[in-house]
Amino acid sequence: MANVKPPPDRLYGRITGKKLRPRQQWLLEHFLPRLTWPTVPFAPTVTETWLEVGFGGGEHAAALAAANPHAGLIAAEVFEPGICSLLSRLAPEGTDPAPPPNLRIFTDDARPLICTMPEQYITKLFLMFPDPWPKARHAKRRFVHPATIPDIARILTRGGEWRIASDDPTYQNWTDDVIAAQTSLRLAARTKTRPPNWPPTRYEAKALTAGRQPIYWSLLAPD
Repeated sequence: MANVKPPPDRLYGRITGKKLRPRQQWLLEHFLPRLTWPTVPFAPTVTETWLEVGFGGGEHAAALAAANPHAGLIAAEVFEPGICSLLSRLAPEGTDPAPPPNLRIFTDDARPLICTMPEQYITKLFLMFPDPWPKARHAKRRFVHPATIPDIARILTRGGEWRIASDDPTYQNWTDDVIAAQTSLRLAARTKTRPPNWPPTRYEAKALTAGRQPIYWSLLAPD
């Protein structure tokens, strides 16, 4: 993969969709600031930090945070409808929402954030069904990229885990090639069956309904 172009300044495309509904606008203006990373820190009960890159609709992030109160999850997403989806899960209409103590939202590209993190800062990193950028000329925008591996290896704790899932054949082959070409992280598992402790996502459900086979990877940092 020596001829792969380096990533651009940003990896994402558009950040807005249809015009936001009043409720969504309220969530962005009034509830999101109470959850924004790094302005709002985790509760003192948090003992380790996790990161999800591109949380989509937020169901995976919400499930992780609820099931692991000891872990502070930084959930990164730039697409406003996805951010609103997670906020709606955390603050159902008609309730007086209280931000969860261990879930924070980062609303910009996760790659520069990763570059600013100290060594051995993240225990688990999640990349669930990312945008595959299927055209060859867009390969440089894929989060799984030879240039990102050193940064990810640097921020993972000893024995820390990077979980990846994709249903796109091009991205699956690309991920296999990137993993095979690096030595910083150890491939612990590659399976076509979602491990039992991995929360499902809407993208996985859509893929299975459409007849696409997801693949799930687990990479570990050295002990």
